Amino acid sequence: MTSTGKRAIILMNLGSPDSTATPDVHRYLMEFLMDKRVIDYPWLFRKILVGGLIVPFRAKKSAEAYETIWTKEGSPLIVLTQQLQAALQPLVADPVEIAMRYGNPSMEDAYRRLLKKVPDLEEVIAVPLYPHYAMASYETAVEYAREIHRRNKYSFRLDFIKPFFDESHYLNALAEHIRPYLKQDYDHILFSYHGVPGRHIRKSDPTGNHCLQSASCCETASPAHATCYRHQCFTTTREMVRLLNIPEGRYSNSFQSRLGKGWLEPFTDIRLEEMPKEGIKKLLILCPAFVSDCLETLEEIAIRGKETFLGAGGEEYTMIPCLNIDSRWVDALAGWVRGYAEGDKTMVLG
Repeated sequence: MTSTGKRAIILMNLGSPDSTATPDVHRYLMEFLMDKRVIDYPWLFRKILVGGLIVPFRAKKSAEAYETIWTKEGSPLIVLTQQLQAALQPLVADPVEIAMRYGNPSMEDAYRRLLKKVPDLEEVIAVPLYPHYAMASYETAVEYAREIHRRNKYSFRLDFIKPFFDESHYLNALAEHIRPYLKQDYDHILFSYHGVPGRHIRKSDPTGNHCLQSASCCETASPAHATCYRHQCFTTTREMVRLLNIPEGRYSNSFQSRLGKGWLEPFTDIRLEEMPKEGIKKLLILCPAFVSDCLETLEEIAIRGKETFLGAGGEEYTMIPCLNIDSRWVDALAGWVRGYAEGDKTMVLG
């Protein structure tokens, strides 16, 4: 693609603490959990809950969890996002930066770096690296980027790549990434998505009367599906099953990382305990809500999940890594950016 010299790209990911030191993890968790789109309670109650109860008890335990996955280069999520930036840059003409919703590098840092490279910057295309729409992931990333943009009164245009849970190039990249693992002997493949509270699903429903109102709501056509995380997760699984010809009865969905009651079910950790008793001894598991491996995939699923499954009588447990810097995934990203540059706004948030 030909650069105008006045366009740039920002890859947005969740974020990570600066180190595994408990104070750094404490600081990161406070920023993360005080987000009103993550814990959607009134500010004062959220402050008491997060600052007085959750973080003081969770920071040390989380720091220990981060230590099990930390690399000499730093946080896997940050490193992998940097590697994605490096892989994408040769395929596009405009400068690529990265930003995290929480922690460093921040969105303001990314804007500043881009303006230094392109002083007469006219447009930025931001890519939230979340396949599915959720208040606590895609929505908060977009609103955060917009708020920093407004606060600093930047003159450049800001657009966003929309959730890509059903976009053909993404789906094909994910399917081909999974395909080699299906050659091994397995009993079941579990699609483990990050959990969210049911109230988030209902709050994101623009109709106000569709999501979680019936057992078949995700299969019944509705405008609500444009912002329904549960429907979008199920759509990704359905498309993987179709593209990979996974037999009926050999796959299922679950939701991990729950915090409190009322979260989407079934729960991944419970299913990992139950499956061996149901005759599922050889398991493949993947986390399609993430495109980059992180604490939730590397520690929660690859380490603790494996211990749970094998401890319950399972025999073989294989976690399929996230897309990370799979060349087909990088090509899909590049294609969306090139399409944007050529005037195709199909993948742009409406």
